[in-house]
Amino acid sequence: MIGKIVKGRSFKGCISYVLGNDEAKILACEGLLETDTQSIINSFYMQSLLNPNLSKCVGHIPLAFSPDDKERMTDQFMGRLAKEYMKAMGIENTQYLIVRHGNTSHPHCHIVFNRVDNDGKTISDKNDQYRNEKVCKQLKDKYNLTYGQGKDKVNVQKLKGAEQTKYEIYHAIKGVLPKVKNWQAFEEALKQKGISIEYKHKGQTNEVQGISFKKGEHS
Repeated sequence: MIGKIVKGRSFKGCISYVLGNDEAKILACEGLLETDTQSIINSFYMQSLLNPNLSKCVGHIPLAFSPDDKERMTDQFMGRLAKEYMKAMGIENTQYLIVRHGNTSHPHCHIVFNRVDNDGKTISDKNDQYRNEKVCKQLKDKYNLTYGQGKDKVNVQKLKGAEQTKYEIYHAIKGVLPKVKNWQAFEEALKQKGISIEYKHKGQTNEVQGISFKKGEHS
């Protein structure tokens, strides 16, 4: 079970993608007018107006499961996992839509929710990447779900866009690290592979708080 957190500005684009799949199936929803796709989009949009200062009001989290768990992934079980995931992530008291897709070898669903809750307050995204990993692990352990095989066994050639770039960066870093002795050499070795390093500093100081790797338009 893997969750990928995405935040955006357009409910129209997100909902059109999620419901536009030929095998899309709504597993659950809350606070939405389900008449048609446009009605769902309008429902999300109207609530987002309660907090117009929040630019990225769209919450979108694809949840993917191992092909080894496919037989267990009934609509009911997948919907249950998605709801437990949302509760553990603090995604409550707001509109949401859970849609299952069947166009890949691994079972997966899409959670779309309004980051503007029913009271007009913002659903916090503080440390959401860390919490996402923690919650996914907890649910995998609770229901004895299959753990992934790791990045080393992923067929990068079958990936596209940002996902492909992510694994290309991973393999490049793994190959370079044992051969360099300092950061300067590390940066230079990655530069030769078309990868740049960007640092995030604390305020106006030189204290490094974070690091990101960029290749092409993806980081």
